Amino acid sequence: MRILFVEDDISFANALLISLRARGYEVKHIANGAGALAQFASGRFDVVVLDLGLSDMDGIEVLKEIRKKDNTPILVLSARIGEVSKVEALDLGADDYVTKPFGFGEFLARLRAAHRRGSPGPANQVLRVGEFTIDLAKKQITSSSVAPPKLTPTEWSLMEVLALENNRIISREEILRRVWGEAFMNEYDYLRVYISQLRRKIELNPADPKYLLTEPGIGYRLVADSP
Repeated sequence: MRILFVEDDISFANALLISLRARGYEVKHIANGAGALAQFASGRFDVVVLDLGLSDMDGIEVLKEIRKKDNTPILVLSARIGEVSKVEALDLGADDYVTKPFGFGEFLARLRAAHRRGSPGPANQVLRVGEFTIDLAKKQITSSSVAPPKLTPTEWSLMEVLALENNRIISREEILRRVWGEAFMNEYDYLRVYISQLRRKIELNPADPKYLLTEPGIGYRLVADSP
């Protein structure tokens, strides 16, 4: 796994770099936003680990610029604990948000989950959801009548889990396990945020969904057709 690590706290960065490299990860550390964008443009990375509190620019701006060009998974690190900061980062395309301080084991689990979500999906899996044709292998949504939405790698992974079990109820715990990993099987609020984001992108009326349905107290199911 090749990681672009963007962090301006040098002592914190060095400690994390030592631990990651000791476990075999290839990590490129950049201490500022401008340098990170230049490095990202010149190389190929599997995951971006991005601190929001950079010295030269807000990490949110780095996130925006990366998302204009690429769907590489982005794991945000931040000391900002407010819900508004988390929602903003996730809405702009971050795949996960880790609040400092954090345990290294949890960080590794989230890093691995982000990497899995950025990996290629199954072949020959094409579904019709309302106005959209969803090709999971290509990680692509197309439409002949409306502008297709852009999904983050996490949203794609969630869509993939639901689509592979088309019209079958999947428990919240099973979705959390398959998308985020065993460590997150009780993060129901986290799942609700992503379900809401996905509905805003694929439903005509997210408040009255026709395709991504909630089964109260159990889980969710996707109602889709073959194109």
